[in-house]
Amino acid sequence: VQLQASGGGSVESGGSLRLSCGGSGPIFSWYAMSWFRRAPGKEREFVTGLGWNGGSTDYADSVKGRFTVSRDNARNTVYLQMDNLKPEDTAVYYCAARSGAGTRSPSDYRYWGQGTQVTVSS
Repeated sequence: VQLQASGGGSVESGGSLRLSCGGSGPIFSWYAMSWFRRAPGKEREFVTGLGWNGGSTDYADSVKGRFTVSRDNARNTVYLQMDNLKPEDTAVYYCAARSGAGTRSPSDYRYWGQGTQVTVSS
């Protein structure tokens, strides 16, 4: 599986962005998908994830109520709708895929997109 993340950019605090993660390969729909992010000087952290059928969604407390994850298996794409963005959301965002159930640990994920930069100004 090859993943390509896109949709990052620069917004002001309170703004919105939608990230997309396109996957190649006929078995994309078999994989749990997650989004992680890495802020400058910090470790990669879990943001949100969902199961192969779009269920079993999971959100980090820091984004709950502001971010929404979804997927369209017919288009081999996972989305991350980010609303009410805050400066602390500034990071490089990565999508990742794994077989089986989703987890919050980056080391459990075999496939990664290249990352897309999100910058939120106050």
